[in-house]
Amino acid sequence: MLHPGDAISNRRRTLYIVLLGALTALGPFTIDLYLPAFPVLEADFQTTSAAIQLTLTGTMIGFALGQLVVGPLSDKVGRRVPLIVVTALHMLASIAAAAAPDLLLLGGARVLMGVGAAAGGVVAMAIVRDLFGGRRLVVMLSRLALVSGVAPVVAPLIGSWLLGVMPWRGIFVVLAAYGAIMLLASLFFVPETLPKERRQERGSSTIWQRYASVFSDRVFIGVLIIGGMTFSRLFSYLSASPFLFQVTHGLNAQQYGWLFAINSVGLISAGAGITATTMASVMVGCAAIGILALWIIVRPRTVEMLNP
Repeated sequence: MLHPGDAISNRRRTLYIVLLGALTALGPFTIDLYLPAFPVLEADFQTTSAAIQLTLTGTMIGFALGQLVVGPLSDKVGRRVPLIVVTALHMLASIAAAAAPDLLLLGGARVLMGVGAAAGGVVAMAIVRDLFGGRRLVVMLSRLALVSGVAPVVAPLIGSWLLGVMPWRGIFVVLAAYGAIMLLASLFFVPETLPKERRQERGSSTIWQRYASVFSDRVFIGVLIIGGMTFSRLFSYLSASPFLFQVTHGLNAQQYGWLFAINSVGLISAGAGITATTMASVMVGCAAIGILALWIIVRPRTVEMLNP
């Protein structure tokens, strides 16, 4: 069976991998890039750590709602229009976050950033499915999955480096620039991959019927609960770790970035589809490195706290 992507040249296919990978990475960068700045935000806004953590919660709410809206919308009107509109929203929301005078406006901007970041991953996956099939589809999806795994590792490292050369507002300026580049790339290099004859017929009932069908599946609901609980555990760590390691244990932003990267490498290795023996070895190695790093970096601060 022939697919539209079969006629694309290798050079064009490489361009799609880069652009769609960058769109997929927009979500993890939006979520993780500003994590090292949590203690700075707390001090700057003179608020509590719980209030700062709510900005991350708002981001995830926007990210979830954005996927629920952008996915069905891209099936109705095509891929390009939702991608362009929502990526523009992400850019404008990032500018608003950089200029936010108080925590309330920052939280609202973060919700909109989450909505905007949702389009990248959803539409990128849809474009790949529109263009490719068979082995090429598997290869393309695996490369996007690799980007999704690597981006959360490097985002806090880049965020901690940015925090060392600019104030926290500069992190959101960088995200705005990232969004602007993705907007221009979507306008000039990403084609419409869903022909009109393959789009769903208009009518709100179609979307609701599809959601009703999915949420009436008991197996899906069970998997959803398990995934949701796992995800909530991860983000409990994400929201608390900047304060735990930087405020309680005295790490600087750069040290926190490296420690976060060690955790992320362990998560990626555990889900990489490798054999059980290799997985066990990698996990033990990552745990050993993490314990050693904590012992070297955190122990002096802990001893000081126990022996004032």
